[in-house]
Amino acid sequence: MDKTGIIILAAGPSSRLGKPKQLLVYKGKTLLENIVSEARKANLDPAVVVTGSGSEAISSILDNKPVEIVYNERWPSGMASGIVAGLSKILTLNPKTGAVIIAVCDQPFVSAELFGQLMKIKAEQNKGIVGCAYAGIIGTPVLFGKIYFEKLLSIQGEEGAKKILKTQGSDLASVNFDKGSIDIDTHEDYDQLLLRTR
Repeated sequence: MDKTGIIILAAGPSSRLGKPKQLLVYKGKTLLENIVSEARKANLDPAVVVTGSGSEAISSILDNKPVEIVYNERWPSGMASGIVAGLSKILTLNPKTGAVIIAVCDQPFVSAELFGQLMKIKAEQNKGIVGCAYAGIIGTPVLFGKIYFEKLLSIQGEEGAKKILKTQGSDLASVNFDKGSIDIDTHEDYDQLLLRTR
């Protein structure tokens, strides 16, 4: 069976937080270490982390982790450039990759089980895209089959892959991920996350 890879987007400047959200600690791990760990548990391979702002500090916590790090020098142009950089690296590492999951590191409740559900739904329903349903939207993590790789490699700007999601409804399935709406953009978001564990 063709492998499913993962692109973990970790290039943003965390401007509303004032420091790299990727390095915030939750349950003894940084948010970035957590999603890398869950990706490996789900046997996602190749696993690529795309860095940008604060690349040196972010890359340093991934020393000895089984992931490939790609620095996206075009990170100020928006999320799309990170997806392009990540997918290009995956296809270099394994040209036969059959699908890719795009994930962000500020959703603390992403799990290996969730990644497994995305892959299971793709196999069962034979859909090209499987996203996560929460807060009335379909969002990350989202799986794209290889028939969408060419489209992903041509996206531009801040919108990322949303344009593809919006135009491929008949080829789109979803899994419920209620906690997907919990992401960390501000100090208040982080405080609320820590309160959940007390």
